[in-house]
Amino acid sequence: MTETLSLIDLFAGCGGMTVGFAREGFRSELAVEFDFAAAATYAQNFGESHTFFGDIADLPDEDIPEVDVVIGGPPCQGFSNLGSRDVDDPRNKLWKEYLRVVAHARPKVFVLENVQRFSKSAEFDLLLAEADHGCIQEYELRWGVLLASDYGVAQRRPRTIVIGSRIGAIDPPTPTHARIAHADLKPWKTVKERIDGLPERPSTTELPVRSTDVFDGTVQGPFSMEELHFGRNPRPMSLERYDHVPPGGGRFDLPDHLLPRCWREKTSGTTDVMGRMKWDAPSLTIRTEFFKPEKGQYLHPQWEANNPARRVNRVITHREAALLQDFPDHYRWCGSKTQIAKQIGNAVPAGLAAAVARQVKAAIAAAGQENDDDGFAEAV
Repeated sequence: MTETLSLIDLFAGCGGMTVGFAREGFRSELAVEFDFAAAATYAQNFGESHTFFGDIADLPDEDIPEVDVVIGGPPCQGFSNLGSRDVDDPRNKLWKEYLRVVAHARPKVFVLENVQRFSKSAEFDLLLAEADHGCIQEYELRWGVLLASDYGVAQRRPRTIVIGSRIGAIDPPTPTHARIAHADLKPWKTVKERIDGLPERPSTTELPVRSTDVFDGTVQGPFSMEELHFGRNPRPMSLERYDHVPPGGGRFDLPDHLLPRCWREKTSGTTDVMGRMKWDAPSLTIRTEFFKPEKGQYLHPQWEANNPARRVNRVITHREAALLQDFPDHYRWCGSKTQIAKQIGNAVPAGLAAAVARQVKAAIAAAGQENDDDGFAEAV
């Protein structure tokens, strides 16, 4: 019988990483999240009793249990290409609180995830220094930039994954999928595999009126994934713009009379905005404002050049975005439409987290077997 491994999830958000680790048999003992609606979503799916809603700096040392694994992604806006890139951004210091928890939890392994450029940052150099002669010096670090689509997620989302281990170095998992299948690699999952068959024209533009009590407060929800399949009411000009964009296309497919001045004067860059997804490929990164087509490639992939009646001129719904982030269809959500979108966009795709979990689980099992063998040898 396989032993259940214990887990702490820091900066847990709505639970994307925990979903992935839970798929591999890990059990969460503590989750920490500062955002009320995200913490409520986490609690709705994994339980309120072990969910700490608040600032991680306010988490008492004595409330930190010893566990097998600590996971989490400190807020990354300061490192993000979409953020200020300010190394002094206080959000970039929160990884030090992450290390405080690691020091008290004494996990065999910790996993830290962040944006692609984190491994090139000054803060990452400080993390390496802590591993060399600081509070995590007994941990060996390995890291890499992993593309979610290489691990069975229908989304091309890159994330830096750092694995720290005191049971022997653990490399990031090797890809299981590729753009073109070869050898032991399966083909990338596609948008079609995740969202095909959902109603093309949502029946509502609103969430149901519902609320629940959590953490001594009240939050909207919980809502089912089906209830997240709501649409918007775009202006006629917006609909006309959408109608000109084929799969894989974007703002450069619009005729001049439909271009806003800012796009007309900017003749290069931002190629994915007002973009339409492709059925037969993974999506690009699902960000927090996926409901705004001017923010990325978020138009529904259904579009036929010779049949205007077979064009779906809308952005993807919250449900479709959550599925492309690899959340299961039984997941439940709390918050307003904007709050839930933020939760979805900030999450780690569950399939990517599961790939890391499998790698960590195998390493822990191997280390345990090695210890058992050593004990047997000594006994003999």
